[in-house]
Amino acid sequence: MEFTFRTDVGKVRAHNEDSGGVFKNEVGVLAVVADGMGGHRAGDVASSMTTNLLREAWDEVTEMTSVLDAERWLTEQFEQINLKLHVHAKKHTECQGMGTTLVAALCTDEFVSIAHIGDSRAYLFNEFGFQLKTADHSLVQELVRKGQLTEEEAEHHPRRNVLLRALGTEEEIKLDVTTLQVEDEQYLLLCSDGLTNKVNHDELKRNLEQPEELPSKAEKLIDLANERGGEDNITIALIHYSEKPNVRSIKE
Repeated sequence: MEFTFRTDVGKVRAHNEDSGGVFKNEVGVLAVVADGMGGHRAGDVASSMTTNLLREAWDEVTEMTSVLDAERWLTEQFEQINLKLHVHAKKHTECQGMGTTLVAALCTDEFVSIAHIGDSRAYLFNEFGFQLKTADHSLVQELVRKGQLTEEEAEHHPRRNVLLRALGTEEEIKLDVTTLQVEDEQYLLLCSDGLTNKVNHDELKRNLEQPEELPSKAEKLIDLANERGGEDNITIALIHYSEKPNVRSIKE
């Protein structure tokens, strides 16, 4: 297993409200992408708090023997972090209304458990194709589900960034959790909407098909989003399951 992580402020915004990383321990790796929201830098407080809390919790994990354990751990972390963000916002007026999306993938040699809330996404690419494994918790996605919008209309809808769920905005949350079996030559892509608002499904697939190192794949996707305006922050966590059993980070 190999991995890389990239985040970029984009071409318009003054600071980066995205956060995340890919963190290794004895069990495997935890990939995280969080896209913060809220005025006066509250968004980057929410996303960075979320990333730091997840990393600290993951550092303490020494065993994860079953899918049930993994899904339970992710659910507990999301719920605990949500409460901490909610309390922090109440105590600090400059952080009122802050929140963040979160997609996290717990990757072992046997399975990948993915939990998410908001519109940061997880994609899977292997011999069976390229698939979106998360459903956006957004207004337009709900309208698509109800048959009131098409997928194409949703992509260009003026309210496509309105979220129905996020971490930190309410005392209780509802997240989605799913688990995938590991296949050889499998890619897992986690990203914020700064990427998916600019780069479409087919372009993401073509990028992963190219015979390049992971950092190059991630950088090319970020460059493409920036070439098309870069109005938002762009964050990517990319995991590659090869036939080799070891876990390593790829750095430039």
